[in-house]
Amino acid sequence: MYDKISTIVEFIKQKTNNFHPEIGIVLGSGLDGLAGAIKIEHLIYYSEIPHFPVSTVKGHSGQLLFGTVAGRRVIAMRGRFHYYEGYPMSEVVLPIRMMMRLGIQFLIVSNASGGLNPNFRVGDIMIINDQIHMMPNPLIGPHDERFGERFPDMSEPYDKRLIKLADEIAMDKGIWVQHGVYCATSGPTYETPAECRYFRIIGADTIGMSTTSEVIVARQGKLPVFGLSIVSDMGNIFGVDHPVTITHEEVIKAVSAVEPKLVTLITELIRRASEINL
Repeated sequence: MYDKISTIVEFIKQKTNNFHPEIGIVLGSGLDGLAGAIKIEHLIYYSEIPHFPVSTVKGHSGQLLFGTVAGRRVIAMRGRFHYYEGYPMSEVVLPIRMMMRLGIQFLIVSNASGGLNPNFRVGDIMIINDQIHMMPNPLIGPHDERFGERFPDMSEPYDKRLIKLADEIAMDKGIWVQHGVYCATSGPTYETPAECRYFRIIGADTIGMSTTSEVIVARQGKLPVFGLSIVSDMGNIFGVDHPVTITHEEVIKAVSAVEPKLVTLITELIRRASEINL
């Protein structure tokens, strides 16, 4: 895997004239419009990159964007990979390891999620402060010490300094944010009422099918992470007496409505990230 990533990194450097990103961004379902905040200098389709997976999910464009946001150099994934697509975990997290090899200083991850906390509403932005990973761990298998420790610490999966800065920005801009725990399952089915109750009992505030594996490999590499979850539906938290039918199209529509606030929050976070010592 290390050699495969080395090949990818060399290909990208050649295609981008040795572009050196400072910040990595993963755009989740329905969050494609965030790409509009990037002053793009280079664009590469996933299908062009050797050994790189290809996203099969509607709403995931399958592009790597290289450019600037608020004067900072960024690399953005316009579409991620999921375990439910049939990719092994090593492929799901490959782009994160690639971005770390390119030299990013911190990672921003975003996703659309189902709300489990009854105090949440559709359209809420949740700053992720912890996570529950309910899929195979991406670090299972032969260990390559070049990626980091065999047993990485996960006591702070999301960087507290970035969270504090985001809270200040949200207050300054009048953006309402929640805080909570994001839980990831394999999917691709949405949750049953019983599953919603279970995940809420074990401490989850939102639930989805991505992100946590990316954060695990980032933390293995000692990379600071900031995460946002957009509540796209409230799922089946009220049980079988009040069933809710959830569709991917509705998820994307709900997320698109709150996207301008998300763009503002992430743009300002990137602009002001130099204020903290990462």
